[in-house]
Amino acid sequence: MRRSILAMAVLLSLGSWGATRETTINQVPIKRTSWASGQQMYHEYCAVCHGVRADGQGPAASACKVQPADLRTLAKRNQGKFPYNHFYAVSQFGTLRPIPAHGSADMPVWLPLFYSLDKNHKAISEQRMHNIASYVASLQAK
Repeated sequence: MRRSILAMAVLLSLGSWGATRETTINQVPIKRTSWASGQQMYHEYCAVCHGVRADGQGPAASACKVQPADLRTLAKRNQGKFPYNHFYAVSQFGTLRPIPAHGSADMPVWLPLFYSLDKNHKAISEQRMHNIASYVASLQAK
């Protein structure tokens, strides 16, 4: 059975009383990307919530229970050092502290999903995690 991630579609319908915004969250199969490109994986898997610019303003952000983090400020919020181990751990296993959006239906726990893409290649799945973390580290505000 193929694993799924949550994707969000925002439907806009115009009626005689004006615009109504309806949010629908659907599970869709995880798409295969190049394991070597942290940027490609970020844009495919993370940008829907965290935004193309990693500012927490993705198209699905408004449907999340907790506002997605501005990933560009992780180093700033950690005495100027990118919290690589924390980022890697949360992305792999879910939150290390009780943050409702992590490890819940709002934020997929990525390592099992990557294992489903790269069966028999655990090292590739873990390299995916490393490459996404490295890409996000490259986006840190100066």
